[in-house]
Amino acid sequence: MAGIVSIVGRPNVGKSTLFNRLTGRREAIVDDTPGVTRDRIYAPAEWLNHSFTIVDTGGYTEGSDDSFEAEIRKQARLAIEEAHVIIFVTDGREGLTPLDEEVAELIRRSKKPHILAVNKIDSPSDDFAISEFLKLGFKDTFPVSAINGHGTGDLLDKVISYLPQEADKSSDYTEDLPRICVVGRPNVGKSSFLNALTGRDQHIVSEVAGTTRDAVHTRYTMFGFDFYLVDTAGLRKKGKVTEDLEFYSVMRAIKAIENSDVCILMLDASRGIEAQDLSIFHLIEKNHKGVVIAVNKWDLTDKSHETATVFRNAILEKIKPFDDVPILFISATDKIRLLKTLEEALEVYKRRKTRIPTRQLNDLLLPIFENQPPPVYKGKSISIKYITQLPTPRPQFAFFANLPQYIKDPYKRFVENTIRTHFDFKGVPIDIFFRKK
Repeated sequence: MAGIVSIVGRPNVGKSTLFNRLTGRREAIVDDTPGVTRDRIYAPAEWLNHSFTIVDTGGYTEGSDDSFEAEIRKQARLAIEEAHVIIFVTDGREGLTPLDEEVAELIRRSKKPHILAVNKIDSPSDDFAISEFLKLGFKDTFPVSAINGHGTGDLLDKVISYLPQEADKSSDYTEDLPRICVVGRPNVGKSSFLNALTGRDQHIVSEVAGTTRDAVHTRYTMFGFDFYLVDTAGLRKKGKVTEDLEFYSVMRAIKAIENSDVCILMLDASRGIEAQDLSIFHLIEKNHKGVVIAVNKWDLTDKSHETATVFRNAILEKIKPFDDVPILFISATDKIRLLKTLEEALEVYKRRKTRIPTRQLNDLLLPIFENQPPPVYKGKSISIKYITQLPTPRPQFAFFANLPQYIKDPYKRFVENTIRTHFDFKGVPIDIFFRKK
């Protein structure tokens, strides 16, 4: 396992900015509003050929107006517990505060290697500002600027000196692992779903819409699985996104969809499939990602032996024409069919990578299209002569015909349905192109 470096501190000292600087990517949302970061956010980092994982946390505070204060403190404590090295961030412009001293004492009690980063020291001429913080008694204290990078090299030199030896060899992050993204409207139970799967409170759960802001990546290695699970902010209609923070949260969620392999679209069983659910479904389809629909809170519905069938048929009717999609009825709180959902998502991932030999395509499908050719157009007969799957990351098929420009949408749907009948692409959007022979 690679070393874990946790960044902690009170609100608005620049933890997320430093996190983005050290990881070299804009993973965490940065804003002047206190309490922007809530969940623990993980990202890979590398320095001088040493790979490790950096964890961003919410601002540790007490007595604030933030309704998530207790949960954010809990997340910060968990980050300290799992860390090999702790970076304690303070604000060099504002100076030492009683809350800084409280966080420092919490870090000292952990008995983990720790480093003090006095942030917002934008030039070497301001390095003297760290003198006030020396009274904390931290052996390693560095003036840094998360904005321009001043001092971060020295900081990282010290970080890697504390990391375990195995951290030098590999990072927990592997680019070729499947990425499964959990998406849906606010309050459908996405974070509860991930917490139930991981068995730990990595994601803050609340009835308040918009609790999750960042896209939170978790490497899932339980029960023989190995892939990334990504929790996202709830996606609302554009007209209802009024705050800048929520706008950036939505952008992170959309980016998470774009970077995923398979999306688990979570619905609320008590509300059925609504217009915003359909918008998210079509966003997944537009990005050519695999999809599994998970109907959460199934334990709260009044059921008969036909309830699931009626519910499933209602969903399939609304998502047409792409209705070859797995649908599962789950409960995150009662842990019903959660692993089955993951298994289905990984099956969709495998189907998305399916390659069908050209000879098999032609031997099986050409006779069908010869018996049921495209309709005659202006007295001209149209025939399909050759089929091949294109060498692309997702299923795309090229059909060569004598007059491809005259093939209309109804016949294209017939062709797609024929492919789906003979090959298993359940949950996977496929592209079909008609080209000149």
